[in-house]
Amino acid sequence: MNTPNLTALQYPIGKFSFDENISSEKRKSFIVEIEAAPIKLREAVKGLTEKQLDIQYRPEGWTVRQVVHHVADSHINAYVRMKLALTQEEPTICAYEEKDWAKLEDVFHTPIEVSLDLLDSLHKRWTILLKSLTEADCKRKLNHPESGIKTVDWLIALYAWHGKHHTAHITSLKERKGW
Repeated sequence: MNTPNLTALQYPIGKFSFDENISSEKRKSFIVEIEAAPIKLREAVKGLTEKQLDIQYRPEGWTVRQVVHHVADSHINAYVRMKLALTQEEPTICAYEEKDWAKLEDVFHTPIEVSLDLLDSLHKRWTILLKSLTEADCKRKLNHPESGIKTVDWLIALYAWHGKHHTAHITSLKERKGW
């Protein structure tokens, strides 16, 4: 069996990139990806045992369990960040230490079903919001302490990628392990 290199394991669909000149068709495809993310994540973990949930998707990476809870944590933050950008003038958003969040006890003691259900509900609301955005809304800005000034379009593209990125961590692990 050929083991992928660490970069391929860390970025199974490639690193995030963003084209500032996003078309409305491309934005719609990103929204479809965001809408589908909870379903695809749920499919990726379907049938995994508790033991399998505690396996790292790559050396020095998170466990499958940590990945699922991270996606919920991250997407909650993204939703709030987007609402801030839509209701305030260029707000500075709060950064968080995702690696530290992934080590908190709730990650290890909460069934993944809780985060999967949370994502289902969150993405239903988020998708309604996303489908209502105007072109002007998508150009609204926020200040990310680590990334600088970004737009709502950037958030949309990032989180379309983010859901696929983490789902691919799980599906590529399953493929390598023959699960």
